[in-house]
Amino acid sequence: MSTNTDRNERQDYDPELQAIADYVLDYRVDSDEAWDTARLCLMDTLGCGLLALRYPECTKHLGPLVEGTQVPHGARVPGTPYRLDPVKAAWDIGCLVRWLDYNDTWLAAEWGHPSDNLGAILAVADHLSQIRVANGEPPLTMETVLDAMIRAHEIQGVLALENAFNRVGLDHVVLVKVASTALSARLMGANREQMLSALSHAWVDGQSLRTYRHAPNAGSRKSWAAGDATSRAVRLADIALRGEMGIPGVLSAPQWGFYDVLFSKTNRDQALKPESERRFRFQREYGCYVMENILFKLRFPAEFHAQTACEAAVTLHPKVKGRLEQIDKILLSTHDSAIRIISKKGPLANPADRDHCLQYMVAVPLTFGELSADHYEDAFHKAHPEIDALRARMEVQEDKQYSADYYDPDKRSIANAIQIVFRDGSKSEKVAVEYPIGHRRRRAEGIPALEAKFHQNLLTCFPAGRAEHITELCQNARLLHATPVHDFMALLTP
Repeated sequence: MSTNTDRNERQDYDPELQAIADYVLDYRVDSDEAWDTARLCLMDTLGCGLLALRYPECTKHLGPLVEGTQVPHGARVPGTPYRLDPVKAAWDIGCLVRWLDYNDTWLAAEWGHPSDNLGAILAVADHLSQIRVANGEPPLTMETVLDAMIRAHEIQGVLALENAFNRVGLDHVVLVKVASTALSARLMGANREQMLSALSHAWVDGQSLRTYRHAPNAGSRKSWAAGDATSRAVRLADIALRGEMGIPGVLSAPQWGFYDVLFSKTNRDQALKPESERRFRFQREYGCYVMENILFKLRFPAEFHAQTACEAAVTLHPKVKGRLEQIDKILLSTHDSAIRIISKKGPLANPADRDHCLQYMVAVPLTFGELSADHYEDAFHKAHPEIDALRARMEVQEDKQYSADYYDPDKRSIANAIQIVFRDGSKSEKVAVEYPIGHRRRRAEGIPALEAKFHQNLLTCFPAGRAEHITELCQNARLLHATPVHDFMALLTP
């Protein structure tokens, strides 16, 4: 008996892949807001990576696989002396960027950090710019990098708007891999067929499970998963540029395609769905929307769903710091995604476990008035048992309006509220924060904080004079756009 799976009629590429390819190859970025936000994003992302160099658990992953390897025109890893092949350089840059959970964020049906793609973009652009100069050709400029960032943000973010990969147990780094593959291929000079081939291989690849982001298995892999995805993306783009054939029906092929195999909890569940529900859904066409609306983490290195909760906790700190032992309970009102991702009870095993725990991220600023990456470390946690004591008194509940506003494309809020109930029956005010300082609606307030954060992070690696020079360059959009990529990367090399 004939079935759809045994028909050997080679189809055209899935329309979802064609839409990405056409956007990457043909779209013209003409949004001034997107260009300017991309520049801010570059600053913030690089600063996060430089700050991560303070942590040995991160730096142990960096460098060539074979010690002493010399790579002609090797891509630089910011803040280090390494010059690596683009595949390993993408891994290292991506690892640095993501390690502290402090770079930008996109929240929708799926979550993620589109600036993770900078690992692939910078590695490929630095390497190619050096080769072009060596061949007597004009270098790539930072305008090319910013353009690639806008497109990578858009691909990852638009795919995330309506499609919850987390609901089927897949990690959001699948979208990093897809976006980075597309932009790596573009930088390498791919034509449309090569672009489609590269994208198809990104989707057919094995995809990461979310296991390492959730209790009881949360661990440090979540800090290098994006580096792994960008590295794989560069490799897949290179394979396609060498002429490797693509897989046109990678998404839609019955039984063997991504939709049937991975985009459902079970094959039985998938089979029961109408065909229209077995495909990605799209809220909008690709443009500049994601970069324009990206969220920055400007005050706290914490999972983004907790950012406003941390702000509320800092506000309450002066009123509770002398009364911690008198607290009966702490009422946390939040949105459904925060409950599903970061609400945790019981022991926290490691720093990665703590920086994805809503209750921990509230308890620290309630107690100390601040939250930094050092507050997640084992030594701090062991020295302050009062943190877990406060966690035990927290009650987390969903506010339905917060959840609705979280998904509303015109609001995209990330609201949290905290109220303290004391043992004598008295209560603090209920402090609610709807939009974090890194939100588009607070962009004017956030830009000075972002620039200060960037400059401070530069000072962790470079002398004051060079830090000031890099800051001034990044603040001058015209000059930054015209700077050759390899010259810019040289500034970030010790």
